[in-house]
Amino acid sequence: MAEKRILETERLYLREMTSSDFPSLCKILQDEKAMYAYEGALDDEEAQEWLDRQISRYQKWGFGLWAVILKETGEMIGQCGLSMQPWKEGELLEIGYLFQRAFWHQGFAIEAARACKDYAFEVLDAKEVCSIIRDTNTASKKVAIRNGMEKKDTWVKHYRGVDMPHERYVAVRE
Repeated sequence: MAEKRILETERLYLREMTSSDFPSLCKILQDEKAMYAYEGALDDEEAQEWLDRQISRYQKWGFGLWAVILKETGEMIGQCGLSMQPWKEGELLEIGYLFQRAFWHQGFAIEAARACKDYAFEVLDAKEVCSIIRDTNTASKKVAIRNGMEKKDTWVKHYRGVDMPHERYVAVRE
């Protein structure tokens, strides 16, 4: 199957994930430290469900979390994209990002997240986009702020048997 590239930045391109991305995805989803905001690593079955959910989102909405590919090597270093996420009584368009730890603190998350924000406004004609971030995830909050977002409100999500306070950072199209 030919890969479907969605976005390109200076150092990265984002494309739809396929079943062949499972091993690369597991480098993220099965890393305890990378998955601390999700209460730990996912097992193989949970990781497969994650991948299947993205592929079904592409079919349903035309977007989801995309594979982030480092142009220099062709390696999948993370995932970043757009999805509809539950928030309080509704669903909101969210920019999500999750990277292999070896690629943290190198500006890849903000580079990909900015491209996703532009895509939301320019291609999807969204009025606003948000990032929903666990209150303890300082690094992701910094990415959201650098992406022009401001903290709007909070809500407690229940995930994997744990109540997790989350903060919603929002950018509004000018």
